[in-house]
Amino acid sequence: MDLPQWLKARILHLGPELMVLDKPAGLPVSARQGETLEKWLPALRLGKKRLPQPAHRLDTDTAGCLVLGRTAPMLARVNALFAARQVGKTYWAVVRGGPAGDSGVVEAPLAKVSSAARGWRMQVDAKGDPARSAWRVLGRGGGLTWLELVPETGRTHQLRVHCAHLGCPILGDAMYGGGDAGGLHLLARSLTLPLEPTLHVEAPVPAHMQAAMAAVSAPATPPPPPRHPHPAR
Repeated sequence: MDLPQWLKARILHLGPELMVLDKPAGLPVSARQGETLEKWLPALRLGKKRLPQPAHRLDTDTAGCLVLGRTAPMLARVNALFAARQVGKTYWAVVRGGPAGDSGVVEAPLAKVSSAARGWRMQVDAKGDPARSAWRVLGRGGGLTWLELVPETGRTHQLRVHCAHLGCPILGDAMYGGGDAGGLHLLARSLTLPLEPTLHVEAPVPAHMQAAMAAVSAPATPPPPPRHPHPAR
């Protein structure tokens, strides 16, 4: 299978053992049917005998950095780094309204619930799995806020539910109160992998988020960035 130009243009990093893609919003990593990233793994082989495999997950509607292992040893190593929370992950989101203050931490456990009317979703539940997200404001304007988010745990839909819990759901997130605004305004902006040497990769802002981000303005004195709770060792 040939590598199409649209997918080639989304390779943010290509090394002998791993690659990082800018996954487009709306493309699931895997699914029972329809268009998926999994379908294009043969085209991303790029001379390797084995198919590259995702080392973590991104929601279907989330754009941005996705790591794929190109060798079995590197895939296992990166999987272990994610499991040990040693990978630095930063997200950008545009939210409706905004939190009080310029920075903070949401610590709210999450549990999966399901109903015939609404299907499955995640919700804050004292009996759920621990979940913690740091946030800071990068800009405000037009009833919107641009947030930088650092998930300190990796629960399903964590950032989406935590933003809604703050009272400012992510724009375009109909499941959690953000309405239908032409796509989920959530970007896996950057990843930092504690390899040798350290690998830092950033994804560009996708087209569907650019107008909303242009509507906000940066504060005169932004607060310091959220720290990652498990520095690379």
